[in-house]
Order: sequence, then structure tokens, then C-alpha cells
Amino acid sequence: MLAIIGGSGLTQLANLDISHREIVRTPYGEPSGPVTFGNICGQPAMFVARHGYGHTIPPHEVNYRANLWALWSKKATAIVSVASVGGIRGDLAPGDIVVPHQIIDYTWGRRSTFHEGDGCTVTHVDFTHPYDELLRNQILTAASMIGEEVRMGGVYAATQGPRLETAAEINRMERDGADLVGMTGMPEAVLARELDLPYAAINVVANYAAGRGESRDGIHFESIEDVLQNAMGRVRGIIEQLVANHGARD
Repeated sequence: MLAIIGGSGLTQLANLDISHREIVRTPYGEPSGPVTFGNICGQPAMFVARHGYGHTIPPHEVNYRANLWALWSKKATAIVSVASVGGIRGDLAPGDIVVPHQIIDYTWGRRSTFHEGDGCTVTHVDFTHPYDELLRNQILTAASMIGEEVRMGGVYAATQGPRLETAAEINRMERDGADLVGMTGMPEAVLARELDLPYAAINVVANYAAGRGESRDGIHFESIEDVLQNAMGRVRGIIEQLVANHGARD
């Protein structure tokens, strides 16, 4: 069953025909909220809102381990993460939809592994390619089937939050090779890898990153909501087709 983690702008899936919600207990505490189960186009899917269903949990306080464990324990077969980002690369404008292929992690202090604590041995996982290539291609196929343009590939810079970045920090990230900047991509991706769950992301460019384009002198928050509302409607269409395709293969 495909699982979707929704971020800012996607605290619920309007096209999910809900059957029930379940509070899932995990060894790592409480997830961001109940797992919502239902059907999209007749195919089963599950959903959790990363920041809570009232959007009350900031990025650095999300219990990523509990969220991932909850979906894994309920037999998710793959996870699609939806998140809003700032565009660093010059050709990425607000409203663009991107499926990233790499991550640079600038976060700190987050619980980023299941392999710690009493009784655990040191465990390393390969993270050369942080996103599942098959799932990324399935997202691209779903988008193409409904005529939705998606940018395939991009380096996602994961920052601590909840504040946005300085222009100098964005300059540094660009020099590091980053194309996009967000606050929730890590440790979510590596936790999915530890659970052997295929994981890919759909990023919506909500604004130009600090010091870029219309954000040259500051981020204009009043324009972000309209951008997200429009773009997330398009993302729902991609997810709908992706779930339908995913079910047809099972």
C-alpha cells in the first residue's frame, strides 16, 4: 500500500476516500497524528500529515522516527513525501514541481536512526542514492499520464528551521551544489532507508530562496499560500494517478 506524507500545503488528501483513522503507538513515541486510511481511485492508500493535521508541529520537532515506524508497521510498501521548498537554482520558479534525486543534510540534533540505544549494534546503511529510482520514475510516469510537467532531478538541501535561511547561507548552499532548500527531507529519507522502504519526494517550489528573484530583499509570505494552493492541487492529481498505477501493478 502506498503511503503519502504531506507537508506544508498538504495537511489532507482531498481525493482520499477515507475509511478510518488509526492512532498508532510506536517504540519512538507519538507520530504527528493518526494514520488516515482510505482509497484513491479504488486503490488503498494511507496518509499522515507531517506537521500534524492542524499544522502545529515545526520541522525541528517532528517525530520523524514515529511517523516512519507507524507507516512501516501498517504495511506501507513505499512512501511518497510531499514538501514545499525554496528554489535556489535559477530556472526553478514558484509553482514548479520537482522530484529531487540527491540530498545535502544541514540539520543537527535530530533523532536520525533507529539503530541506537541499549542492545543496538552499530549499523550502517548505504545512502549513496537517497531516493528510490524506481519510485521516482513512477512519479514521473504518473505526471506524464495526466499531462503535468515535473522537473526530474534536483539536489535538496535540508536545513534545521524553523527560521528561513539568510541570503549568505543560500549562496553557500548553491556553491555546495544545492538546487532546492527545505526543512523536512532529513532524517525522513534515511529512516525510510533503514526500514527498507522505497522513498521518493515531490517538492513544490513555494518561493524563491532568500536573496533570489522576488525574494532578493526578503520572503513575501503573503504570496506563498496562493502558490501552494494551486500547486498542491496539481500534486494531488499526480498522486491519484500514481496510486492507481501502483494498485494496478500489485
